[in-house]
Amino acid sequence: SYENAGTIEFVHDVARDAVYFLEMNTRIQVEHPVTEEVTGVDLVRLQLEVASGALLAESTAPAPGGHAIECRVNAESPRAGFRPSPGRIEPLSTPSGPGVRVDTRCYAGYRVPPHYDSLLAKLIVRAETREQACQRMLDALGEFAVVGIETNLELLRAIVAHPEFRTGPVTTRWLESHLGELVPASGDPAVSPA
Repeated sequence: SYENAGTIEFVHDVARDAVYFLEMNTRIQVEHPVTEEVTGVDLVRLQLEVASGALLAESTAPAPGGHAIECRVNAESPRAGFRPSPGRIEPLSTPSGPGVRVDTRCYAGYRVPPHYDSLLAKLIVRAETREQACQRMLDALGEFAVVGIETNLELLRAIVAHPEFRTGPVTTRWLESHLGELVPASGDPAVSPA
C-alpha cells in the first residue's frame, strides 16, 4: 500500500545475464538526478505532488534517452583512507554548460564542519552516448575546483579517464581492485585525464 516516490535497486549479473532485486527504499536517493536527466522528469516535484494527493499521469514515465553519469564530490582524502576533510572552502569553482548540472549547498567561504556527511556536491552530466557523457564528465571534473580542503576530485578524474570505466565493464568490486592504481601513495594518479 506504499504510495509515494521510492527507489528500487537491482544488480545485473553480466555472466548470467540476470537481473536481481536488491532493495526498495521509501525515498528518492542521492542518485536521482541521473534518472531525471535521461527522462526529463523532475522526480522531487512529482514526489511532492503525490504527497499532496495528486495522481500521476501516464505521461510522467517517458522512455529514457541518452546517457547520464553522476559523480559525488566529497570532502575526504582518498590518499588517507578516505579520511574526512573539514575546513573552509576558499575558493570554489564549479563547472557549467550544456548537459552539466551541479547540485550543491557549498559556496566560497563555506566551512565544512568536522561532524557531517562528506558530500559537498553532485556533478551530473548528460549526453547522447556513454563515451560522450564520459568526456563531458571528465571536462566538467577538470573545471571543478575546491581549495582549502581535500576532496576526492582527483580520484573521480582518474576513474572517469580509465579505459574500463569508459567502455563500461565495471563491477561492484571494480574500484576496490583498482584503487592502488587510481590513487597511488604519492604523486599524481597513474591514470591521467584524457
